[in-house]
Amino acid sequence: MSLWQAPAQDSVVTPNHFQEFQNINGAQERFNYFFNTTNRYSEHSAYDWQAAVNVYHNTAQKSNDTTSVKKYELMQAQLFYDIGDFSKSVAIANQLHKEIDNLDVASKRILLDLIDNNYAKLGLYDRQFEIRNEKKNLGLSDKVIFYDIYSNLGLHRKAMDDYIKDKLKTIKEDDYYGQAQYQSKVGNYLLLDMSIPTALTCYKKAKGFIDVYLNDISREKTEEEIAKGNLLKGIIEGNIGKCHALLKEYDIAIPYLENSISLIKEYNKGKFSSEMVENSLELADCHLQKEEYDKAKEYLLNDLKPLKVANILRRNRLLAAYYDRIGDFKNSTEYLKKNVRIRDSLNRNESSMKKQQLAAVAGQEIEYSKRMMEQQKRDLEQSRSDLQAKEERINIVFISLIFTLLGFAGLVFAYLKSIKNQRLIAEQKRIIEASLVEKDSLLKEIHHRVKNNLQMVSSLLSLQTKNTRSKAAIQALEEGKSRVKAMALIHQKLYQNDDLSVIEMQGYIESLINSVQSVYKKGGHNINIAIDAEGVELDIDRAIPFGLILNELVSNSFKYAFPEDDENGKIYIHLRKNGEQGYFEYSDNGVGLPEDTDDRANSSMGIRLMNRLVNQLQSSLNIDKTTEGVRFWFNFK
Repeated sequence: MSLWQAPAQDSVVTPNHFQEFQNINGAQERFNYFFNTTNRYSEHSAYDWQAAVNVYHNTAQKSNDTTSVKKYELMQAQLFYDIGDFSKSVAIANQLHKEIDNLDVASKRILLDLIDNNYAKLGLYDRQFEIRNEKKNLGLSDKVIFYDIYSNLGLHRKAMDDYIKDKLKTIKEDDYYGQAQYQSKVGNYLLLDMSIPTALTCYKKAKGFIDVYLNDISREKTEEEIAKGNLLKGIIEGNIGKCHALLKEYDIAIPYLENSISLIKEYNKGKFSSEMVENSLELADCHLQKEEYDKAKEYLLNDLKPLKVANILRRNRLLAAYYDRIGDFKNSTEYLKKNVRIRDSLNRNESSMKKQQLAAVAGQEIEYSKRMMEQQKRDLEQSRSDLQAKEERINIVFISLIFTLLGFAGLVFAYLKSIKNQRLIAEQKRIIEASLVEKDSLLKEIHHRVKNNLQMVSSLLSLQTKNTRSKAAIQALEEGKSRVKAMALIHQKLYQNDDLSVIEMQGYIESLINSVQSVYKKGGHNINIAIDAEGVELDIDRAIPFGLILNELVSNSFKYAFPEDDENGKIYIHLRKNGEQGYFEYSDNGVGLPEDTDDRANSSMGIRLMNRLVNQLQSSLNIDKTTEGVRFWFNFK
């Protein structure tokens, strides 16, 4: 059986969507059928549909039926998108966008979603904001989201944090498809950030949810829902395969990737799929690693048609590797030259374009946030005015009652006064509680924005690193970026805590270690790190110096402590509080400090920085050189 062959189908008669589409009369009815049929290319390709829609479009033009013309042009734009011709798709869609006021609500939603998706495929991320803002202003969406745009610009962690904050509390426990989609999306951000083991955990959770969704016989599902579920399952299994391939577990990766291709091929039939391309390239790479050259060739020389530059570069690189291993050095060199030409073309403008788009998107988000805060402020003022008017009406009613019941002045007056006082106390209590909640929310928002701004600084340092050739400058920029991340993590932990005054240090240290490990990928993952800080909480004035000190120590251990083999490497971090006193200790069993450490202490920025930070904690840094490794410790108040 060919690797591309779809699995055997059950003997169930499936409808021929293309014939049913042709049997329908009227542009509106065809429009509704076209966009409500997700698996429309199961029997006929998108090109067959395109030919039929073109005939209907020409007929509508000849009869000067402008309403029908617009319906067919929107179908044409969708067909070009489905076959992967995003430039033609967006060109037709933008022409329709000029007359969007004349379209019905359903057509507006489809048109704006289509333009949004095309801009994402074409890398026009700053223009996506304009379309999403228009959807919100038209009432087609509740808010403008930025996380996928930030991910496309390289800020995968920020995108993941914003996505989790936006989606986590909106998904119901019994919404298994939604849970699978959520876990898969978080896994995507982690995979892009090269946090492979954590991403794999998310994808496996997603697969569990989608299997429950597809096997749940208690809820009847439509054909479109089954197709949508199986397509998501195919994408998730492909991502599981990619993770195993990146972990060099090729025998585990290959079945996942093959099954993913079969599912996508069956349930996304007729549509262009970047996942299909990426999974095929990953399979080819796996077979190359296993020296199964014929199978690798089968995936590399099929009709992939990659559109993303990254996929084109990878296919050329894999073909060069394939021809090199079979001894065809001429073809190998030719594919390497192709990649050099592509990279030369990209390097001239890619970095500056990303910087411009990142700055534009960040500015748009800040402006959008300001407008949202102003709107919330206006709503709050309106609520206060309504409350005041309500209180005035209540007072008028009370006065009327007092005059009406004047004959019972003594008893009734005392009773009403008591009720009024109780209401005033309850209202004041409610206002005070609301004010406290508002202040708490604003404080969390401040910490969130500080964290985002620090992440922006870290991203700008990364961009600067790519444009710098000096190794010393690159090292200095990387060290600066690591320190910025350590401070950003403090603010992230603060706004995630219920108590904004302190930080739980065990979780913070674990997160900081993961952040530093992601920088030093070649080592660090085999080092055994023991953290003993359970139950210790510090305020921000102490947590920031601790974070920067620990960042310096862990970075130095990863860079210098284990130059040969870190499989037996150990790092021990101990933090304890006893009343008003505290104790910190850090040690590793690496090669230790050089003999002239004391002489170089004054010229070493890392040691000088740690000494100053320890001084901020009203203590002094102690360094013990042992026969195996080094130990840093100090007491603090």
